[in-house]
Amino acid sequence: MTTQNDKARLFHALHVRGQPLVLFNAWDAGSARAVAEAGAGAVATGSWSVAAANGFADGEQMPFPFALDNLRRIVAAVTQPVTIDLESGYGETPAHVAATVAAALEAGAVGCNLEDSFPADGSLRDAADQAVRLSAARQAADQAGTPLFINARTDVFFQRPAEAHDMGMVEEALRRARLYADAGASGLFVPGVIAEPLIARLADASPLPLNIMVLPGVPGRARLAELGVARISHGPGPYRGAMQWLTEAARAAMG
Repeated sequence: MTTQNDKARLFHALHVRGQPLVLFNAWDAGSARAVAEAGAGAVATGSWSVAAANGFADGEQMPFPFALDNLRRIVAAVTQPVTIDLESGYGETPAHVAATVAAALEAGAVGCNLEDSFPADGSLRDAADQAVRLSAARQAADQAGTPLFINARTDVFFQRPAEAHDMGMVEEALRRARLYADAGASGLFVPGVIAEPLIARLADASPLPLNIMVLPGVPGRARLAELGVARISHGPGPYRGAMQWLTEAARAAMG
């Protein structure tokens, strides 16, 4: 039998620079099973999609017990490792983050995303404060005895429009990456970055395997692999695509 720790170690091993793990984000047990049956090496949730599928707004508006129940159903539906988007950790303090992570582990997750912005307005937390929150998450995983993959998300590139992105923002993301790595993070997630030179610099200089989100203008999978990316997330795209198809199909059916 494959244990939770076996799945956690496999999930870590799937993060290889230049051979990116592709995560086509799911939102419930049915979508997770569909992704798994397509040959996915792992299954990831996306907070925006999970919230939207259940009638909530993103930004920790969905009650955490609801998210945990959804996670349990996903874990039960697939054999692949499952990583959950925990947004900002569902709590104001590092102790809250630790409790959130412990609950996700108990529900069967082997990985999580933790972002460094405030859910209320998307502004950035102080990097040192975020490092303390990540350290609390790592301590919770250590106490549980599970090698949790903590994907430290930095929202530096969500602070300005794409046309204003520059190397200064890259260097800030890398500064945060070093702090987060020292705090026990396993990966660096930088959503919002689009330009190849910026992605290349991040991949080359990050102390952690780099995760990029698919957005309009982001290079394709093959090019991201050449740039040294280790993980590609599709975020809310799969849910939006599925809902668009459903709307169009329903409209056609109703004539």
